[in-house]
Amino acid sequence: MISDLLAHELRNSGVRWDPAPGDRFRIQTEALSEDVFILSHMVIEPRTYPTGTVLHFNGTTEWALDSVAKEDALWLPREDQLRELLGGTFVRLVHTGEEFRVQTGEPTGELDTFTAADVEDAYAHALLALVHRAVA
Repeated sequence: MISDLLAHELRNSGVRWDPAPGDRFRIQTEALSEDVFILSHMVIEPRTYPTGTVLHFNGTTEWALDSVAKEDALWLPREDQLRELLGGTFVRLVHTGEEFRVQTGEPTGELDTFTAADVEDAYAHALLALVHRAVA
């Protein structure tokens, strides 16, 4: 699973999250910061209102939690979501046994390689580089 640090960096760099079933997230409050939640039509579903999107907890009584604003949640994107965000720049993923290497390509043919012990972190590093290049 992607590290919280990289998830924060992605959010702060402007990567948008449109909550959908299957998405993982943490709630940004000390009491729940270690728990990972998964959006599901049966349990937690996104509801969009004119004032913003909230993540609504259906029938959850453990914490007496009804809903939380999307802004108070930290999206933990999955491998497939990060790869999709890389789009056509994604070239390949290699697992060396100790680390994952994500390669991305420029239209010029130049390749960049991003490594991490966790596959989602390797993809996140590649996406952050892409976002920073687009801003520069």
